[in-house]
Amino acid sequence: MAGRIGLTDIAPSIACGKYPAKAVAGRPLSIGATVFREGHDAVAANVVLRPAPTKGARPRPSGPLVRMTPGEVGTDRWTASVTPDAPGMWTIVIEAWSDPLESWRHAVEVKIAAGQDAAELANDLESGARLLDKVSRRPRHPHAVALRTAVLALRDTSQTVSERVLPATNPELWAALVADPVRELVTRSQPVPLWVERELAEFSAWYEFFPRSVNAEIAADGTPLRHGTFADAAGMLPRVAEMGFDVVYFPPIHPIGELNRKGRNNSVTYEPTDVGSPWAIGSKDGGHDAIHPELGTLQDFDALVAEADRLGLQVALDLALQCAPDHPWVSSNPEWFTTRPDGSIAYAENPPKKYQDIYPLNFDNDPAGLYAECLRVTQHWIDHGVTIFRVDNPHTKPINFWEWLIGKVHEQHPEIIFLAEAFTKPAMMHELAKVGFTQSYTYFTWRTEKDEIIDYGVELVESSDYMRPNFFVNTPDILHSSLQYGGRPMFAIRAILAATLSPTWGVYSGFELFEHVAVRHGSEEYLDSEKYQLRPRDYAAGLAENRSLEPLLTELNRIRRAHPALQQLKGLWFHGISNDQLLCYSRQDEVSGDTVLVCLTLDSFTAQWGTTDLNLPALGLQWGQEFEVEDLMSGQVFRWGQFNTVGLDPNQQVAHVFAVRKR
Repeated sequence: MAGRIGLTDIAPSIACGKYPAKAVAGRPLSIGATVFREGHDAVAANVVLRPAPTKGARPRPSGPLVRMTPGEVGTDRWTASVTPDAPGMWTIVIEAWSDPLESWRHAVEVKIAAGQDAAELANDLESGARLLDKVSRRPRHPHAVALRTAVLALRDTSQTVSERVLPATNPELWAALVADPVRELVTRSQPVPLWVERELAEFSAWYEFFPRSVNAEIAADGTPLRHGTFADAAGMLPRVAEMGFDVVYFPPIHPIGELNRKGRNNSVTYEPTDVGSPWAIGSKDGGHDAIHPELGTLQDFDALVAEADRLGLQVALDLALQCAPDHPWVSSNPEWFTTRPDGSIAYAENPPKKYQDIYPLNFDNDPAGLYAECLRVTQHWIDHGVTIFRVDNPHTKPINFWEWLIGKVHEQHPEIIFLAEAFTKPAMMHELAKVGFTQSYTYFTWRTEKDEIIDYGVELVESSDYMRPNFFVNTPDILHSSLQYGGRPMFAIRAILAATLSPTWGVYSGFELFEHVAVRHGSEEYLDSEKYQLRPRDYAAGLAENRSLEPLLTELNRIRRAHPALQQLKGLWFHGISNDQLLCYSRQDEVSGDTVLVCLTLDSFTAQWGTTDLNLPALGLQWGQEFEVEDLMSGQVFRWGQFNTVGLDPNQQVAHVFAVRKR
């Protein structure tokens, strides 16, 4: 049913309020609504933002009225900015109302300008006096004296019309009336849910490595001689922290199945010394709540988490809800799996790929039992200091399960972050974000051409009220052909794109050493993939021999932390540049005005030249204005305008990352 005042199109609102929009504690959030009414009387609107009510908790008292501001004339669009101050579930309510004071002022000023006299304005003047008299009678009104003075003036027939109106429209008094207005015919929207998270949910840099490979030793024929441990992994953390990463992500750390274990390079036959895939979880040594014996003990893991915390890092753990054939659940709860007609349990398949070492879970046979166990496992790792979960293949589990699990976790732990590793169809990726996933892997890896990158960037901004991208430049599963054949400059290109296009980005170890050899032509799998074997790396030698991208990764993370423009998805604008091998885009933070402008080559072999056509208002500038740009990596300063010549040689510099100086 329609309200007394027209109120529609509230934003952000996801699926008509079915799912919460997302926000960050301490960061301003733009709210919009369309507000209108019949006739010519003035309308206004305000936002009520408050934490969602919880059992036994007192409602937080409302603060000052947050009035909305009308937009372009004729649009009936109203906006406001609000800032939630703590993580958790909040609600947004829009209140639209008739504004009799504004209606009165507009009518009187128009009539005076038209030359109407006191006799013609008698009713208008008295209406204003009655409105202000009503306001003056509010308890302990700070402007009661000024209001009574204005009422007397409006009724003083010895003065001119302009003199009678002047005290009522005094700027100081009117500002107080705007802040505490007379609201009539108040129409309230239904509460719109808003999920508020900590800053790391939107802005972070991830680094992934396998603890088992750190300080590992292998023979010339690939036979493992020494398995890395949590203690070894702790020694890796200072390097990760020094590069400026916020999150260190570990693949599964649980016992690895022995039945149907995969050999090196995903071979279906394996040697007794092969270490297997960490994603084939469970053996006689335990399941999802256990530690692989060769990594150490639970106490060793606790020490690793503590060391990460000391260095300013947070641990992300893989949550892979699947089992090896010898996982304890297979014997204790066979109903949690799918049984084939011949009585065997179905292993995972993505035809033509076969994963004989993994049994998928069936969430329909005993949902109550399996749901509860998955929650218990998740809570177990939260109890041991894990604050972030990278969820493996969430698109192969039911949507309603994730909504339930994430909701249950967030009831007690709103700080927990869930990253969806869902390389799947767009509808599923977006729905996973709506039901609760904090972040999502994306199609960034496969967006390499100029038009593809622009279109995808625009698409992500349009869905940024609920879906936050995490741009991983590579993963243990994905070695894109651009990295296989693009040479060292392509690694720099992809790193700069990821770090400056998305507020959250990630790197899988080995990227900085330019690892680029695929298992075979046409495959995105690494040769000697770390998923199936130990892969120790000598990062120090890479630095010493000038074959490491580590300095660039460090510099990118430094720039990101220094510039608010790079810390949120909104504010992205793609500018024109006259070469399909060159890309130009900017990021702007509306609050601080901080603006970063990036010019980047997509060609990793040949120098490219082009001329920019900048949208200056998108940079916070006026058309025709000249300004300075400072290259944040080289320190060079240039005087620029709308049109500028840009040349980039990938063998020298693949990009300019400029700070825009507006003074």
